[in-house]
Formats: sequence, structure tokens, C-alpha cells
Amino acid sequence: MREVLKPETEDQVLEVVRWAVSSKTPLEVRGQGTKQGLGNPVVCDHILDLSGLSGIELYEPQELVMTARAGTPIADIQAALDEAGQMMAFEPWQPKGLYRTEGGTIGGMFASGASGPRRPLAGAARDHMLGFHAISGRGEQFKSGGRVVKNVTGFDLSKLMSGSMGTLSVMTDVTLKVLPKPEKSRTVLVFAPTDVGRAMLDAQNSPYEVSGVAYLPVEVAAKSQVSYINHASVGVVAVRVEGPAPSVAVRCQLLRELLCKYGEVEELHTSNTVTLWREIRDVEYFSEGGDIWRLSVTPSEGPTIADALGDVHYLDWAGGLIWLQASGQDAERIRAAFPNGHATLMRAPNNVRASVDVFQPHPDGLQALMDRVRAGFDPHAILTPGRM
Repeated sequence: MREVLKPETEDQVLEVVRWAVSSKTPLEVRGQGTKQGLGNPVVCDHILDLSGLSGIELYEPQELVMTARAGTPIADIQAALDEAGQMMAFEPWQPKGLYRTEGGTIGGMFASGASGPRRPLAGAARDHMLGFHAISGRGEQFKSGGRVVKNVTGFDLSKLMSGSMGTLSVMTDVTLKVLPKPEKSRTVLVFAPTDVGRAMLDAQNSPYEVSGVAYLPVEVAAKSQVSYINHASVGVVAVRVEGPAPSVAVRCQLLRELLCKYGEVEELHTSNTVTLWREIRDVEYFSEGGDIWRLSVTPSEGPTIADALGDVHYLDWAGGLIWLQASGQDAERIRAAFPNGHATLMRAPNNVRASVDVFQPHPDGLQALMDRVRAGFDPHAILTPGRM
């Protein structure tokens, strides 16, 4: 039976890690365990549960900055931001659609590098992480960054920790920048577009500051909870516009004029817009089952690659991100379809994830560099071994 170690202070975390280092005992680092399906299966006899490190330590809405302990539930973060009319601008995805779990912690969110549809406009999760405190696999405490955006002291390790999946260190608190919520959100729809790729790129490259561009093929659109979309019986390009109400109205009108040459246009108001982009963000269209791939490709090539693969899919990031429902055993076929970019197996049974490369294989030189970095932070490979 696996032993769960649940510290409640940073000193207790340090004590656990130093014990693990001295005894060469591997630890699986986790928050609420909502993203256990991401990465390779981890087999450890001991779990370092950080959910006891919970609480918002500092929140200054006027300064657009928040510091929270790593085990703080995302729900608590979101509640505080909602009360102040603010948000995490990178729009982190939630695990419900992919892993049929709800919740998650702020540390786990950054450790997984979770970024949603607004990423092309606002940047990735790592771009919003101002600083953190952590304990390395050597049993040493360290910190990086601070509580201001223009903090350039030392190495910018936030970029390194975001997406590291608990393999480099145990983060004990994180500091992030936040932004005001937009006053209004609307979505321009293009039904049955004659050229999906061109329509998305025209919208993305327009001067109208769109915050999301996606394409739902007919079989995916039919699963949407938005009636305008599921009753259309055709594929739909969706373009989101956010900001002050007068500005949104003008920009939507200009986008309709720009995109009407590709097909019939319609417009969603705020409530339907929120529903649609939550579905896109959280991969709710594939929540019923099956293996799921996440492909990062050149945006102009996204529609062509997705069509060539022939699997059920939809596009985000103006074609730069493909969510694909295909067997986890099809790694060779999927990765051979595009030489530039990478494919990650986001959901599959443990036996499948243990038998294929979940993450895109790296060239030898890059892999050697990653191995040296990992050895520098965790020379004994005690932190979440095998996850990546």
C-alpha cells in the first residue's frame, strides 16, 4: 500500500524531501491528483501530497499580483479573483473534460503548464508566473523572481518550472500576475466556411485583437451545448472578441464584414460565448472516452494536417493546436504526419502510456541538455521519477 505524506508547512516539506534524499526514496509529488493521467504513469511507494499547503498569502488587486501556497485549490483562487473582477489571463484548462476529475491546485496548474484558448493573445502560463519558492531534489530551498513584473534578478526559473510536472523541484508557493476581466465577451461564428485555414488566419491576423480562434468540424459542433452551433449541422469557425462593450460591438461588426466571404456569419452574446469557450478550453467534446492527442503545429498547416490524419478533431489557437481523438498506439502515424511541431498523448490507459512515447521525442542534443538540467536539480531522481 502506498504511503501518503502530507506536510502542512514548507519546513515539513523540506524535512520530507531531505529524508527522501538521504534514504534514496522516490516521491510522487502531487496536489489534488486531478492530472494523474498526464504524462507517463508514476510508480512510487510514497506520495508527497501538497494539498495541505493551502491558502492565499497575498493578494493586491490594485497591483495585479497574487501569492498563494502551492496546494491552494484553483476554486479558491478563482473565487478571490471573481470578487475583484479579475482573472488569470492565460485561461488555464480544467481537467474535467480530459480526466473526468474536478479541482486542482495552483501549484499543479503551473507544474502542468496549463494554458487555454487565450494563449496566443495573453501568453502561456509560464509568462504569468512572477516567482516561486521551492525545494530541489537535493533537499535545498531556493526561490526565483518576486512580486513585480519587471523583476530581473537572477535566473528566470519560472519558465523552467512551468510544465516540469514536479520532476525538478517541489514548489511550495507561487506568485502570479492577474488581469481585469473583460467587460463584454462575444463570438463571431462562420458557418460551413469555404476555407477554414484562411478564415482563421484572417481573424487572428486582423487588427481587431481577437482573444480566441477555433474551428469545430460538424461531428464536434453537434456535441456543443450552444444551440446556435449544435443545430447548424455544419462545421463552424468561432472568433472571440473581448473588452469594453462599445469596442466589442464595433470589432464584431468589422469581423463579420471581414469573414462573411467565407460563409454565413452569426454572433453569440456573453452567456453562450462563455459556454462555448469553456467547452473548447476543457476538451469537453471528448469527455465520454477514448484516447486523446494534443498536437502543436504551424497554424497555417493545422487544418491540412488534421484532415490528412482523418481522426475526429477540432482546432484551437487559429489552427496551431489540434485536439485529436485517436488511439494512443498510433504515435508513429500521428507524428509522421507533420515534421515540425510536436504531439503529446494527453489521455490513455496506463498500459498504453507505459508503452509509447507520451511526449514528443527530442533530438539527442536537446535530450542531453534536458537530462543535465534534471540532474542538476534532482541528481538522485527522487521527484516524480518517470513522469516525463
